[in-house]
Amino acid sequence: MADFKYIRPDNLPEALDFLWDNGQDTAIIAGGTDVMIDVKSGKLDKKYLLDISRLDELKGIELNGRDLCVGSGVTLSEIYTSALLASNALALQKSAVNFAARQIRNIATIGGNVAHSSPCGDTVPSLLLHDAIALVADKKGIQHIPMEQMATSAYMSSLTPQQIIVKFILTPYQDGYADFQKIGRRKELAISRMSMAAFVKKDSTGRISFLKLALGACTPVPCSMGAVEAFLTGKVPTRELLWEAGGLLAERMIEITGNRSSTIYKKPAVQGLFMRILFPMVGS
Repeated sequence: MADFKYIRPDNLPEALDFLWDNGQDTAIIAGGTDVMIDVKSGKLDKKYLLDISRLDELKGIELNGRDLCVGSGVTLSEIYTSALLASNALALQKSAVNFAARQIRNIATIGGNVAHSSPCGDTVPSLLLHDAIALVADKKGIQHIPMEQMATSAYMSSLTPQQIIVKFILTPYQDGYADFQKIGRRKELAISRMSMAAFVKKDSTGRISFLKLALGACTPVPCSMGAVEAFLTGKVPTRELLWEAGGLLAERMIEITGNRSSTIYKKPAVQGLFMRILFPMVGS
Protein backbone atom coordinates (compact mmCIF):
# COMPACT_ATOMS: atom_id res chain seq x y z
CA MET A 1 0.00 0.00 0.00
CA ALA A 2 1.07 3.58 -0.67
CA ASP A 3 2.27 5.63 2.31
CA PHE A 4 0.07 8.72 2.70
CA LYS A 5 -1.95 10.66 5.25
CA TYR A 6 -5.74 10.62 4.89
CA ILE A 7 -7.49 14.01 5.25
CA ARG A 8 -11.27 14.51 5.36
CA PRO A 9 -12.31 18.20 5.52
CA ASP A 10 -15.68 19.23 6.95
CA ASN A 11 -16.44 21.85 4.30
CA LEU A 12 -15.20 23.30 1.03
CA PRO A 13 -13.27 26.27 2.52
CA GLU A 14 -11.37 23.85 4.75
CA ALA A 15 -10.51 21.68 1.74
CA LEU A 16 -9.34 24.70 -0.29
CA ASP A 17 -7.21 25.95 2.61
CA PHE A 18 -5.48 22.59 2.79
CA LEU A 19 -4.86 22.44 -0.96
CA TRP A 20 -3.47 25.97 -1.01
CA ASP A 21 -0.54 24.82 1.11
CA ASN A 22 -0.32 21.14 0.12
CA GLY A 23 -1.83 20.82 -3.35
CA GLN A 24 1.33 19.54 -5.04
CA ASP A 25 1.58 16.71 -2.53
CA THR A 26 -2.12 15.80 -2.50
CA ALA A 27 -4.35 13.42 -4.41
CA ILE A 28 -8.07 14.26 -4.29
CA ILE A 29 -10.59 11.49 -3.83
CA ALA A 30 -14.27 12.01 -4.65
CA GLY A 31 -15.59 8.59 -5.64
CA GLY A 32 -12.16 7.00 -5.63
CA THR A 33 -12.72 4.75 -8.63
CA ASP A 34 -9.47 5.95 -10.24
CA VAL A 35 -7.36 6.99 -7.25
CA MET A 36 -7.93 3.76 -5.35
CA ILE A 37 -6.37 1.78 -8.19
CA ASP A 38 -3.13 3.68 -7.58
CA VAL A 39 -3.51 3.29 -3.83
CA LYS A 40 -3.92 -0.49 -4.06
CA SER A 41 -1.04 -0.86 -6.51
CA GLY A 42 1.26 1.32 -4.44
CA LYS A 43 1.66 3.83 -7.27
CA LEU A 44 0.19 6.81 -5.40
CA ASP A 45 3.16 9.16 -5.02
CA LYS A 46 1.48 11.75 -2.82
CA LYS A 47 1.83 12.57 0.87
CA TYR A 48 -1.87 13.25 1.38
CA LEU A 49 -5.20 11.83 0.25
CA LEU A 50 -7.91 14.51 0.50
CA ASP A 51 -11.42 13.03 0.68
CA ILE A 52 -14.03 15.50 -0.63
CA SER A 53 -16.78 12.93 -1.13
CA ARG A 54 -18.91 14.22 1.78
CA LEU A 55 -18.76 17.95 1.07
CA ASP A 56 -22.29 19.37 0.88
CA GLU A 57 -21.14 22.21 -1.39
CA LEU A 58 -20.48 19.67 -4.17
CA LYS A 59 -23.89 18.00 -4.05
CA GLY A 60 -27.24 18.54 -5.74
CA ILE A 61 -28.97 18.83 -9.11
CA GLU A 62 -31.19 21.88 -9.61
CA LEU A 63 -32.73 24.10 -12.24
CA ASN A 64 -31.83 27.69 -11.38
CA GLY A 65 -33.55 30.03 -13.81
CA ARG A 66 -32.05 29.28 -17.23
CA ASP A 67 -29.20 27.24 -15.75
CA LEU A 68 -29.13 23.54 -14.96
CA CYS A 69 -26.65 23.03 -12.11
CA VAL A 70 -25.04 19.67 -11.34
CA GLY A 71 -22.72 19.40 -8.36
CA SER A 72 -19.33 17.84 -9.02
CA GLY A 73 -19.93 15.38 -6.18
CA VAL A 74 -23.11 14.01 -7.76
CA THR A 75 -22.74 10.28 -8.41
CA LEU A 76 -23.49 8.51 -11.66
CA SER A 77 -26.36 6.69 -9.94
CA GLU A 78 -27.86 10.05 -8.97
CA ILE A 79 -27.49 11.21 -12.57
CA TYR A 80 -29.17 8.04 -13.81
CA THR A 81 -32.17 8.42 -11.50
CA SER A 82 -32.64 12.19 -11.79
CA ALA A 83 -36.05 13.22 -13.16
CA LEU A 84 -34.70 16.74 -13.63
CA LEU A 85 -31.95 15.50 -15.94
CA ALA A 86 -34.40 13.24 -17.76
CA SER A 87 -36.41 16.32 -18.78
CA ASN A 88 -33.55 18.80 -19.28
CA ALA A 89 -30.39 16.83 -20.11
CA LEU A 90 -31.47 13.40 -21.30
CA ALA A 91 -28.17 12.62 -23.05
CA LEU A 92 -26.30 13.18 -19.79
CA GLN A 93 -28.68 10.88 -17.95
CA LYS A 94 -28.25 8.23 -20.65
CA SER A 95 -24.46 8.45 -20.31
CA ALA A 96 -24.85 6.91 -16.83
CA VAL A 97 -26.91 3.91 -17.98
CA ASN A 98 -23.96 1.65 -18.86
CA PHE A 99 -21.30 3.44 -16.85
CA ALA A 100 -19.32 0.55 -15.34
CA ALA A 101 -21.14 -1.58 -12.75
CA ARG A 102 -23.86 -0.46 -10.34
CA GLN A 103 -21.43 -0.47 -7.42
CA ILE A 104 -19.11 1.89 -9.32
CA ARG A 105 -22.02 4.16 -10.34
CA ASN A 106 -22.98 4.46 -6.68
CA ILE A 107 -19.65 6.11 -5.79
CA ALA A 108 -18.18 7.50 -9.03
CA THR A 109 -18.81 11.25 -9.42
CA ILE A 110 -19.26 13.45 -12.45
CA GLY A 111 -16.53 15.77 -11.18
CA GLY A 112 -14.08 12.91 -10.89
CA ASN A 113 -14.97 11.70 -14.37
CA VAL A 114 -14.19 15.14 -15.79
CA ALA A 115 -11.07 15.84 -13.69
CA HIS A 116 -9.53 12.49 -14.65
CA SER A 117 -9.53 13.75 -18.27
CA SER A 118 -9.70 10.31 -19.79
CA PRO A 119 -10.62 10.45 -23.50
CA CYS A 120 -13.26 7.81 -22.76
CA GLY A 121 -14.97 9.72 -19.93
CA ASP A 122 -18.64 8.98 -20.61
CA THR A 123 -20.12 12.17 -19.13
CA VAL A 124 -17.93 14.60 -21.07
CA PRO A 125 -19.59 14.48 -24.53
CA SER A 126 -22.98 15.23 -22.95
CA LEU A 127 -21.50 18.11 -20.95
CA LEU A 128 -20.05 19.51 -24.18
CA LEU A 129 -23.46 19.05 -25.77
CA HIS A 130 -24.98 21.36 -23.15
CA ASP A 131 -22.23 24.01 -23.39
CA ALA A 132 -21.33 23.23 -19.78
CA ILE A 133 -19.24 25.58 -17.69
CA ALA A 134 -17.25 24.19 -14.76
CA LEU A 135 -17.14 26.32 -11.63
CA VAL A 136 -13.66 25.74 -10.26
CA ALA A 137 -12.62 27.02 -6.85
CA ASP A 138 -9.38 27.68 -5.03
CA LYS A 139 -8.62 29.76 -1.95
CA LYS A 140 -8.59 32.96 -4.02
CA GLY A 141 -12.02 32.50 -5.57
CA ILE A 142 -14.03 30.98 -8.42
CA GLN A 143 -13.17 30.50 -12.08
CA HIS A 144 -15.64 29.65 -14.86
CA ILE A 145 -14.00 27.19 -17.27
CA PRO A 146 -15.77 26.00 -20.45
CA MET A 147 -15.79 22.23 -20.85
CA GLU A 148 -13.72 22.53 -24.04
CA GLN A 149 -10.85 23.83 -21.91
CA MET A 150 -11.02 21.31 -19.05
CA ALA A 151 -8.88 18.62 -20.66
CA THR A 152 -5.64 19.83 -22.26
CA SER A 153 -4.73 16.37 -23.57
CA ALA A 154 -5.40 12.74 -22.72
CA TYR A 155 -5.34 12.36 -18.92
CA MET A 156 -4.14 15.94 -18.48
CA SER A 157 -6.46 18.52 -16.91
CA SER A 158 -6.30 22.31 -16.87
CA LEU A 159 -6.96 22.19 -13.12
CA THR A 160 -4.17 23.31 -10.82
CA PRO A 161 -3.29 21.23 -7.72
CA GLN A 162 -5.00 23.90 -5.59
CA GLN A 163 -8.38 23.70 -7.38
CA ILE A 164 -11.58 21.73 -6.92
CA ILE A 165 -14.50 21.53 -9.37
CA VAL A 166 -17.57 22.72 -7.44
CA LYS A 167 -20.31 22.24 -10.02
CA PHE A 168 -21.23 22.30 -13.69
CA ILE A 169 -23.65 24.79 -15.21
CA LEU A 170 -25.47 23.42 -18.25
CA THR A 171 -27.83 24.92 -20.79
CA PRO A 172 -31.01 22.83 -20.40
CA TYR A 173 -32.56 21.36 -23.54
CA GLN A 174 -36.21 20.41 -23.70
CA ASP A 175 -38.76 19.25 -26.28
CA GLY A 176 -36.28 17.71 -28.66
CA TYR A 177 -34.58 14.42 -29.45
CA ALA A 178 -31.56 13.48 -27.31
CA ASP A 179 -29.35 10.43 -27.08
CA PHE A 180 -26.00 9.11 -25.89
CA GLN A 181 -24.50 5.86 -27.09
CA LYS A 182 -21.12 4.23 -27.00
CA ILE A 183 -19.20 1.36 -28.51
CA GLY A 184 -17.13 -0.92 -26.28
CA ARG A 185 -15.62 -4.36 -26.38
CA ARG A 186 -18.83 -5.71 -24.84
CA LYS A 187 -22.31 -4.41 -24.01
CA GLU A 188 -21.85 -4.15 -20.24
CA LEU A 189 -18.99 -3.04 -17.97
CA ALA A 190 -17.08 -1.77 -20.98
CA ILE A 191 -14.75 1.18 -21.35
CA SER A 192 -15.86 3.32 -24.28
CA ARG A 193 -13.92 2.88 -27.50
CA MET A 194 -16.17 5.47 -29.11
CA SER A 195 -19.02 7.57 -27.74
CA MET A 196 -21.40 10.19 -29.03
CA ALA A 197 -24.03 12.55 -27.63
CA ALA A 198 -26.63 14.43 -29.68
CA PHE A 199 -29.56 16.77 -29.27
CA VAL A 200 -31.82 17.72 -32.19
CA LYS A 201 -34.87 19.88 -32.75
CA LYS A 202 -36.94 20.03 -35.93
CA ASP A 203 -39.28 22.82 -37.02
CA SER A 204 -42.82 22.50 -38.36
CA THR A 205 -41.52 21.75 -41.87
CA GLY A 206 -39.40 18.83 -40.67
CA ARG A 207 -36.11 20.67 -41.06
CA ILE A 208 -33.42 20.50 -38.39
CA SER A 209 -33.62 23.82 -36.57
CA PHE A 210 -31.10 23.06 -33.81
CA LEU A 211 -28.38 20.44 -33.52
CA LYS A 212 -25.62 19.80 -31.00
CA LEU A 213 -23.22 16.90 -31.43
CA ALA A 214 -20.18 15.78 -29.41
CA LEU A 215 -17.78 12.89 -29.91
CA GLY A 216 -15.78 11.07 -27.25
CA ALA A 217 -13.20 8.31 -26.72
CA CYS A 218 -11.87 8.15 -30.29
CA THR A 219 -10.13 11.56 -30.12
CA PRO A 220 -7.45 12.66 -27.61
CA VAL A 221 -10.06 14.78 -25.82
CA PRO A 222 -13.84 14.71 -26.37
CA CYS A 223 -14.92 17.48 -28.73
CA SER A 224 -17.94 19.15 -30.29
CA MET A 225 -18.54 18.70 -34.01
CA GLY A 226 -19.52 22.13 -35.31
CA ALA A 227 -18.92 21.30 -38.99
CA VAL A 228 -21.48 18.49 -38.89
CA GLU A 229 -23.94 20.66 -36.96
CA ALA A 230 -23.66 23.39 -39.62
CA PHE A 231 -23.99 20.87 -42.46
CA LEU A 232 -27.30 19.46 -41.18
CA THR A 233 -28.97 22.56 -39.73
CA GLY A 234 -31.79 23.80 -41.96
CA LYS A 235 -32.15 20.50 -43.83
CA VAL A 236 -34.74 17.74 -43.73
CA PRO A 237 -33.00 14.62 -42.39
CA THR A 238 -33.09 11.65 -44.73
CA ARG A 239 -31.16 8.40 -44.62
CA GLU A 240 -28.90 9.56 -47.44
CA LEU A 241 -28.27 12.97 -45.86
CA LEU A 242 -27.43 11.47 -42.47
CA TRP A 243 -25.08 8.95 -44.06
CA GLU A 244 -23.30 11.82 -45.79
CA ALA A 245 -23.12 13.75 -42.52
CA GLY A 246 -21.75 10.65 -40.78
CA GLY A 247 -19.01 10.51 -43.39
CA LEU A 248 -18.20 14.15 -42.71
CA LEU A 249 -18.02 13.34 -39.00
CA ALA A 250 -15.62 10.47 -39.67
CA GLU A 251 -13.41 12.71 -41.80
CA ARG A 252 -13.37 15.33 -39.04
CA MET A 253 -12.31 12.67 -36.55
CA ILE A 254 -9.44 11.65 -38.81
CA GLU A 255 -8.36 15.29 -39.17
CA ILE A 256 -8.04 15.44 -35.37
CA THR A 257 -6.35 12.09 -34.78
CA GLY A 258 -4.49 11.60 -38.05
CA ASN A 259 -4.46 8.35 -40.01
CA ARG A 260 -3.64 5.45 -37.72
CA SER A 261 -3.77 1.68 -37.94
CA SER A 262 -7.15 1.84 -36.19
CA THR A 263 -8.63 4.26 -38.75
CA ILE A 264 -9.70 1.42 -41.00
CA TYR A 265 -12.34 0.34 -38.48
CA LYS A 266 -12.91 3.60 -36.61
CA LYS A 267 -14.06 5.46 -39.73
CA PRO A 268 -17.04 3.17 -40.52
CA ALA A 269 -17.69 2.69 -36.80
CA VAL A 270 -18.17 6.40 -36.11
CA GLN A 271 -20.34 6.72 -39.21
CA GLY A 272 -22.43 3.77 -38.08
CA LEU A 273 -22.76 5.10 -34.52
CA PHE A 274 -23.90 8.44 -35.91
CA MET A 275 -26.57 6.71 -37.98
CA ARG A 276 -27.69 4.60 -35.02
CA ILE A 277 -28.23 7.71 -32.92
CA LEU A 278 -29.80 10.04 -35.46
CA PHE A 279 -31.67 7.76 -37.85
CA PRO A 280 -34.73 7.51 -35.53
CA MET A 281 -35.39 11.17 -36.44
CA VAL A 282 -36.08 10.31 -40.06
CA GLY A 283 -39.82 10.46 -40.65
CA SER A 284 -40.59 11.34 -37.04
